[in-house]
Amino acid sequence: MTQPLTVRVLTSSEAQVLSNVAPEVFDGPVNPAYTAEFFADPRHHLAVALDGDLVVGMAGGVHYLYPDKPPELFINEVAVSPAYQGQRLGRGMMDALLAHARTLGCVAAWVLTEADNTVARHLYASAGGLEAGCQIFVMALEEGPRGET
Repeated sequence: MTQPLTVRVLTSSEAQVLSNVAPEVFDGPVNPAYTAEFFADPRHHLAVALDGDLVVGMAGGVHYLYPDKPPELFINEVAVSPAYQGQRLGRGMMDALLAHARTLGCVAAWVLTEADNTVARHLYASAGGLEAGCQIFVMALEEGPRGET
């Protein structure tokens, strides 16, 4: 009998869960130093989809505030391993992350995606998101995978 897939938000003491990740959940290999720093910061949050102890999906975000605004959650990324797509895991992780944000007092959550990413746009709309026009600007602070010029 196969174990059902589960979705939950990891706690700060669960960095070791990311030692067993399915292909294409993250953009690259999980870096132990970045993982430790991520989990040491209480404003970072990661929902995962698990097949037993294998991480097959993730949705991550950070909650923040400004002097003139209540807390909000910025959702940085949602991904599901190709072998597990089409099982509503993205929606389950979004729901878990949004529920967690509510417990933190966040009054809103937001995420950006490309205009042609219809799968992501459908996911965010199904979770209650309303599209708002905007344009993103990325400033490369160094050369490399995230700072291509």
